[in-house]
Amino acid sequence: MKHTIHTDTTTLGFQIAPMIDVVFVIMLFFMVMVGTVKVERELITKLPKSGDALVKFPVDEITIGILEDGTVTMNEESFDSPRDKALTTLTKTLRRLAASSSQQQQAVLVTIQAEEQASYERVIDVLNSLHQAQIENVTFTVGAQAL
Repeated sequence: MKHTIHTDTTTLGFQIAPMIDVVFVIMLFFMVMVGTVKVERELITKLPKSGDALVKFPVDEITIGILEDGTVTMNEESFDSPRDKALTTLTKTLRRLAASSSQQQQAVLVTIQAEEQASYERVIDVLNSLHQAQIENVTFTVGAQAL
């Protein structure tokens, strides 16, 4: 007797379940990555025209430091005492600087570098001195860069 083994030969068709899994993984990847895309914003710039080419003088850059104890420095030179609220010497120096810069048609740029524990009242005192000298271009930095 001869025994024959019957095998069912089934042809494997297209399996849709693994394909759905792959599509969901790819979709999840793109959903997560869309949050990390940086959005570019338009910067509005105004380019000078050919007739705007005027001779510009270099800007006078002044650094005013405000220390924790109230000491005020200008370009690393101390001015007035920490208790002098009016900052008379600093104000006179700033007025002379503003007048000199105005005669030379130069702009004055002041950077106030205040230590982290410097009092706000002292910063206001310095701003008052700058106002009295009619200096308006002021920027601020805070922290370890202070003098």
